[in-house]
Amino acid sequence: MKTDDVINEIEKVVRGKKGVITMVVATLLAGGHVLLEDIPGVGKTTLAVALSKALGLEFSRVQFTPDVVPGDLLGFTYYDQKTGQFIFREGSIYTNLFLADEINRTSPKTQSALLEVMEERHATVEGNTRELPKPFFVIATENPYGSSGTQKLPESQLDRFMTCLSMGYPDHGSEVEVLMNDARSRIEDVQPVFSADELLQVQKDIENMHTDQALYDYIVALSEATRNDERFSLGLSPRGSIALYKVSRALAYMCERNYLTPADIGAAWMSVAGHRVRLSPRGRATGFSTGEILTEIIRTVPIPKIS
Repeated sequence: MKTDDVINEIEKVVRGKKGVITMVVATLLAGGHVLLEDIPGVGKTTLAVALSKALGLEFSRVQFTPDVVPGDLLGFTYYDQKTGQFIFREGSIYTNLFLADEINRTSPKTQSALLEVMEERHATVEGNTRELPKPFFVIATENPYGSSGTQKLPESQLDRFMTCLSMGYPDHGSEVEVLMNDARSRIEDVQPVFSADELLQVQKDIENMHTDQALYDYIVALSEATRNDERFSLGLSPRGSIALYKVSRALAYMCERNYLTPADIGAAWMSVAGHRVRLSPRGRATGFSTGEILTEIIRTVPIPKIS
């Protein structure tokens, strides 16, 4: 089954965003989590729901608000008076694809409750550790920081998202198509073209992909360039280097190749690095944006020759 089939199904309800859809699919194939940051109303939630249907995954969604507590996500134990026993009630994360909608509208305590499950794929509640279903992914949406009622995500949680993407407004033609097809474009029209077992097999295939030694050096050189650039106060962590490697391999797989190229790394660069670096006071003073500096880095770090 080709990954193009997944993209085509999602495009039934999310139009004019093939590049974003491709990167989201690549992130999930790489076993990572996605953060969709954008203004309301551009299709973030629709994309997540359509993705779960196209991949044949169990889906759960929580609308994050200030009153959402960790127990809503992880589960809790309660005493059943009828049976006289303590019973564990699962939270919302016991699923394949968990949508954390508007994650930056809830408390930092609830945000941090996702850290263990995103990294370890299990949840610890009252001293008991419970495994999550396989595969397990988190897609979180957030409104831009500074919007009413939002709280900034800490760097520790941002780093656990393999990629951070922005939907953006559709182009004129795509928005006209959205209006014309609004009554006919339903999420029910999206058909599963993958299964959870097939997805797990694809992930194994990607892990076995050939990588030239020079490309390992190239990824590390890119990460080091962000750490050594005085315009950044925070560069890519080793986790960021690993994320870049994994997403690059997934993109190569989606191009029906069993080997990695520098172009795959370049295609993943901005989505993986953009949310992991921070401008320093000197960087802000130069007037350059994070994206402009990252673009400069990917252009100036020598591209290796591979056999």
